[in-house]
Amino acid sequence: MSFAAASTTTLPLESTQQAIGYPSLFLLVLVGALVPVVPTGALVSSAAVVAFHQTAPFALALVFVVGALAAFLGDVALYWLGQRGMRSRSGSRWLARIRDRAPEDRLAQAQQKLDDHGVAVLTLSRLLPAGRIPVMLACLMARMPLRDFARGDAPACLAWAATYQLIGILGGSLFPKPWEGVVAAVVLTLAISSVPGVWRRMRGPAAS
Repeated sequence: MSFAAASTTTLPLESTQQAIGYPSLFLLVLVGALVPVVPTGALVSSAAVVAFHQTAPFALALVFVVGALAAFLGDVALYWLGQRGMRSRSGSRWLARIRDRAPEDRLAQAQQKLDDHGVAVLTLSRLLPAGRIPVMLACLMARMPLRDFARGDAPACLAWAATYQLIGILGGSLFPKPWEGVVAAVVLTLAISSVPGVWRRMRGPAAS
């Protein structure tokens, strides 16, 4: 009787979370890919923590698919908008945003890696904090066709989603309560994303 009662209270709660959670995850990751200020990695990790504690058999798989698909569509849309800006004499606000978030030193590194490794560099750029935008700008400046960019970006988004989902699974396995795992996953992903900025500040005085 207690099992039946637990089932009737757990299943509706999980179905409600899934009905709201997956569309929200998709939209937030999509927006985060277009406007690179949303911590999309933390979103995927947090969703993975919640899915880890659910009884639905495909919850984690859905988080992976939704996160990777939203990231891919956002990347492709942003690249397409950047291409339009490159073709326009006056540029565009989307291209300006991409350039603003690609420091000269990182852009130069991205261009060199693109020359050496081609579209394969997109996979690494998605996994490195703050690496996506400089590589995307390098691809735009190299006039890479959208089809080639999409072909390289697809495995990059899959690897990115898998990496941050593993962080969420780790947080979910270490803590008995979902909210504790979410906090741990968010703190870890934000710490990882802050590494490039801290490293540049530490190098600044030495470089000068």
